[in-house]
Order: sequence, then C-alpha cells, then structure tokens
Amino acid sequence: MSHKNTRKTFDKEFKIQTVKLVLESGRTAASIAEDLGIATNTLYLWKSKYQEDAKNAFPGKGHMKPEEEEIKKLKKDLAHVTMERDILKKAVAFFAKDGQ
Repeated sequence: MSHKNTRKTFDKEFKIQTVKLVLESGRTAASIAEDLGIATNTLYLWKSKYQEDAKNAFPGKGHMKPEEEEIKKLKKDLAHVTMERDILKKAVAFFAKDGQ
C-alpha cells in the first residue's frame, strides 16, 4: 500500500501564537517545536517572517500581502493597456495604407 506524504498545514493564528511563545516564553525554539510536533526549521522560518512584517505575516494559501496584490493588479492593467496600444498602432497603420 502506498501512502502519500501529507503536509501539515497550520492557520495564521497558530503560527502567530507559536512565534510569540518563542519570543516571550524564554524557551528555546527547538523545545517548543518538539512539543508541538513541528520542525525546528519551520518554526525559525515562521519567526523570521513574523519579525519581518508582523502585520502581514502568514497571509494564507492563495492570499498575498497588500503590496503584492497591488503589483499583480498593476501588471495586469499594464498588459491590457499595452495590448490596446498595439491594436491601435496596427489599426492606424492599416488605415494609413488604405487611404493612400
């Protein structure tokens, strides 16, 4: 029988509380990770992300930080405007040829 490796997922609140436990309890990250059954490296990664931007840390699967959402929207808008410009250039060239 084949068992697929299932990856554990943790919600934002769990990650924040775990990181706060590391930062405020005086216990080592390794001992907390062991108690909670998570990899020490994972806990260090969570801690790093939390310290980098506590407000926007752990946006969730499929979610982006507000800045990333804005960049994605702007790139999409730029691609649309660029396509419209290219169509208009071709139309102008077509009608300029046709008028001569």
